[in-house]
Amino acid sequence: MSTSEPIQFHFQKLRRPVLSPSQRGFDSKNTYNPAVVKRRGTFVMLYRAEAEGEKITGRIGLALSDDGVNFVKHPEPVMEPEYGWEKVGVEDPRVVKVGDTYYMTYTGYDGNVARLCMATSKNLLNWKKHGVLFDEFPFEKNGKANWTKSGAILAEKMKSGPFKGRYIMYFGDSNVWLAHSKDLLHWEYEEQPVLTPRGYLVEPGPAPMMTDEGILLIHNEAFGEVGSLVYTVQAALFDLDDPRRLLWRTEKPLLQPEFEWEKRGWVNNVVFAEAMVEHEGRFYLYYGGADRYVGLALSGTPGGLP
Repeated sequence: MSTSEPIQFHFQKLRRPVLSPSQRGFDSKNTYNPAVVKRRGTFVMLYRAEAEGEKITGRIGLALSDDGVNFVKHPEPVMEPEYGWEKVGVEDPRVVKVGDTYYMTYTGYDGNVARLCMATSKNLLNWKKHGVLFDEFPFEKNGKANWTKSGAILAEKMKSGPFKGRYIMYFGDSNVWLAHSKDLLHWEYEEQPVLTPRGYLVEPGPAPMMTDEGILLIHNEAFGEVGSLVYTVQAALFDLDDPRRLLWRTEKPLLQPEFEWEKRGWVNNVVFAEAMVEHEGRFYLYYGGADRYVGLALSGTPGGLP
């Protein structure tokens, strides 16, 4: 693995959140960990929402913006728990568009086990759920089998190598594994992790990007001990032919908790990225702050990333 830095990162955070909990309603406790895409020039944010006084760990809310900074919320959630495997929460959406369809990976939580799930939409408002992606998964987390979450899909097929003509997805929230698919709905996973934690855990962030240097995966890493973890945003680069092969990873975080609203919230000391959007030559990196707010960091100069 190369130690030289093939891509220079310079992100500048906005000092205040771009989304905060409402005074009442389904998102009155926490609003965080969003997916963001642009549709017909409008930024569409799908965010994890929790209400005061409820045990539900996530509904999915929607907010719109013309500039990517000032968002107006839709008054009702666009996705709620329905099935047994998600009866406690639908959480942490990530969205990519392929053709005329939006594909959302999200976590379904039944109160005991978290499972990676899929939903699709044509308009980002009405979603069709396709269920759990992996009925069985051999890696245990906290002594619980079949635990999977956090799927970040590359929105184009591999052009060469062992997965040529297939879509790939990085997923997991302790290690990161690779999965591949012909149709984006049915997935097969590789048994060995492709990215392992340097601290407590590692978890995919926004959708991976094809660059000249390799496949870029911005991801989240937590360091420390349970009860005093610090979540940071990092990056890794994988081989263009074999997306299992790690080429390089950041030594210093792209983002780390700094502001009070990143250090104090529902879970303290968290910055957690799940979405990145290109706009007017810059990259807008959206992240959850302390599991309560949505923050935004901008690439330092136009064209600051490949």
